[in-house]
Amino acid sequence: MLAGGLQQHLLPASCPAVTICPAGEGHLPGIRTIFNEVVATSIAVYTEQTETLEQRTQWWRQRQAQGFPVLVALGRHEGDVLGFASFAEFRGNWPGFRHTVEHSVHIRADIRGRGIGGALVTALEHEARSLGKHVMVASVDASNAASLRMHEKLGFQRVAFMPQVGCKFGQWLDLVLLQKRLGDAPPR
Repeated sequence: MLAGGLQQHLLPASCPAVTICPAGEGHLPGIRTIFNEVVATSIAVYTEQTETLEQRTQWWRQRQAQGFPVLVALGRHEGDVLGFASFAEFRGNWPGFRHTVEHSVHIRADIRGRGIGGALVTALEHEARSLGKHVMVASVDASNAASLRMHEKLGFQRVAFMPQVGCKFGQWLDLVLLQKRLGDAPPR
């Protein structure tokens, strides 16, 4: 068993030395490094502003206060953060959306494509179900074929294509929304 009741089978054979667990304050420098690399080198996140450790700490504390998970994929060595994932409210605090969450997942550049992102999303789904969530949403840049494939492999369905809703690096960006229904139980 992994932390939070997650099963070992969530991890692909290509990453047997990976552990998925709740992020602690000691993991925040690694999370920040991954996030800032994604911001600086890709259009996976629609911002050009990197974050300080203080900003990432505030983000982590806010997620904890709201009862939302922040998970990390850890390598063999203590503090070796390979990736992270979290979710929060979809469309802010609108009460009608309280059963829907939107997630994000980011993996260190040198180990992408090894199944760690999928394992983190699967772990997030487990957390969302335990909180009584009904739908998980992913917002993915339309040119991010690897992320789109990963989400579709995990059962997410494309539900919207939004042309030119973002801008980064001097170009318009198209966004794809995907969603996965986590269960059919009536709302609580």
